[in-house]
Amino acid sequence: MDVMGDMATLFETGRFVQPSGQEETRDEAAEAAEEARQRLAAEAGDVEAMSVLGAMLLRRGDLDGAEPQLRAATAAGDRAAANNLGVLLHQRGYPEEAAGWWRIAAVAGSAAAAHALGRHHRERGDEPAAEYWLRQSAEQGHALGAYALADLLEHRGDAEAEKWMRAAAERGHREGAYRLARALDRRASASGDTDGDNGVGPSGAGPSGIKPNGVGSGGDGSEVAAGTAEEAEQWYRQAAARGHRRAALYLGAILERRGDLKEAGRWYLTSAKDGEARAACALGFLLRDAGDEESAAVWWLRAAQEGDGNAANALGALHAERGQTQTAERWYRAAMDAGDVNGAYNLGLLCAEQGRTTQAEQWYRRAAYAGHREAANALAILLLQGGDETGAEPWFSKAAEAGSVDAAFNLGILYAGRGEDVAALRWYERAAAAGHTEAALQVGMARLRDGDEQEAERHLRCAAGGGSAEAAYRLATVLDARQPAGAGPELGEPVHRRTECEEWYERAASQGHRRAQVRVGMLAAARGDVVEAARWYREAAEAGSRNGAFNLGLLLAREGSEPEAVVWWKRAADDGHGRAALRLALVYARRGELVEGQRWADLAVTLGPGEVAERAARLRDALLEELSA
Repeated sequence: MDVMGDMATLFETGRFVQPSGQEETRDEAAEAAEEARQRLAAEAGDVEAMSVLGAMLLRRGDLDGAEPQLRAATAAGDRAAANNLGVLLHQRGYPEEAAGWWRIAAVAGSAAAAHALGRHHRERGDEPAAEYWLRQSAEQGHALGAYALADLLEHRGDAEAEKWMRAAAERGHREGAYRLARALDRRASASGDTDGDNGVGPSGAGPSGIKPNGVGSGGDGSEVAAGTAEEAEQWYRQAAARGHRRAALYLGAILERRGDLKEAGRWYLTSAKDGEARAACALGFLLRDAGDEESAAVWWLRAAQEGDGNAANALGALHAERGQTQTAERWYRAAMDAGDVNGAYNLGLLCAEQGRTTQAEQWYRRAAYAGHREAANALAILLLQGGDETGAEPWFSKAAEAGSVDAAFNLGILYAGRGEDVAALRWYERAAAAGHTEAALQVGMARLRDGDEQEAERHLRCAAGGGSAEAAYRLATVLDARQPAGAGPELGEPVHRRTECEEWYERAASQGHRRAQVRVGMLAAARGDVVEAARWYREAAEAGSRNGAFNLGLLLAREGSEPEAVVWWKRAADDGHGRAALRLALVYARRGELVEGQRWADLAVTLGPGEVAERAARLRDALLEELSA
């Protein structure tokens, strides 16, 4: 019999599994009978019985009873007894004597003793001796020996570590399976399969929190990485199935990103029940996203009480949303005390929302000095709003250099405001490359000014695709300018086929862009769709567009609704539209209201443009002659 070489592994051999209930009673009775049988055999001189009896007594903690049995069996040459005698002596506090017996057992071929001896040497800093004996154990197929050897080699940065960690995992070592999964996971991340090491839960810890990592794409490297990630998942699953709570946590994160939320929740729950605070926090996010906010709060509370700062932030955000600001502040402080810098940032946000600017600045500074890039950006904005541009700029720079996209965009605005267009464009381009919609719009507009239409179009498409109405409008104008003038439909073609530029005009118009609404109205009017044209003109006019009001007036006048047209022309003229003022002058002149006509003609002369001013001046002079006749 070859018993494992320390107390922990002795209990894990399977020979000494602890049952429960009635089975426990039966097994205790059977164990007592087995012990009695082995004792009789040992008293009769049976060496193997001495060894087994000594192991049974050692397992029970009866060191005084076990020692004579193990010494007798060891003296008779039983290597398992020598190994277990070493375990006993190690427990009594005699490590050197224990090592002596382990050496005897290891030389005799005990893999468990070689493992115990290797660990003994490592604890004393003798790594060459530790590696020798651990390798002996591992090469004999001992799972604990393989794991301990892998741990030693990994500590030294030896590439052979993974080989032995895999061997330990394949032999059922759950920590080995977990650590192998972590190594594969990191390799997959570095190869481009994911944006980073596997996260442990989604965003939601208030305004700032941990975000899940996505899955990227690429060529052959990504295919290799995908295979590595898949293998990592298998080892996570094996370790989790054996009760490893952190493996269950990471497995849940993988499944959550894949969209397998039900199974992810099961593993998070398993891990959380075993005391993993991060799993409790992640489970809370899953429950919140499923609409069960109260259950989410229960798990966040559990995680926060165990020191999880992310969960404390989540609780803070939950109470802040409910208007319970004092409770929110308490949890944000708890997050900060747990070492989560997001707590200070969120406290800054909370104070800023309440108008407590001085306190907000203090919390932002605390988070910013700790390296929180969004806090640095928020601090810079606060300083800028207070008129301290000099103090704001270095914080914008620090945040931008740390990767804050908003800060890079804000730096662009800052430099543009100073007239430093080259520096502004550089930061706009940096923010645009990271997906900032408004920055892409600014780059597109700058490229249009420089005459680089192709590059301008690329950036405008990015901004328009990101939801910028202004970018959609400007992209439409670029595409519109390329269309041949006066091109009509060919024979047999539909009267109208919507072009790409019209689609972008309509997208911008539907987002409330007034100039786009006027342009869509003009396109509708050009194809004879008066109802559609009037709808878009009216929408633009009601939003304050003087061109929309003028065009709506023209359309109504053509349709015979001059009184209503006059209403819209007056609105346009009052907003500075010269052509609308000229139209009003003509209307009142036809009606014989010469004084009113002259008044509007005077306004049209003032407003222009040149052609309108010239026509209005002639009309005004004619009205004056008629009035003086």
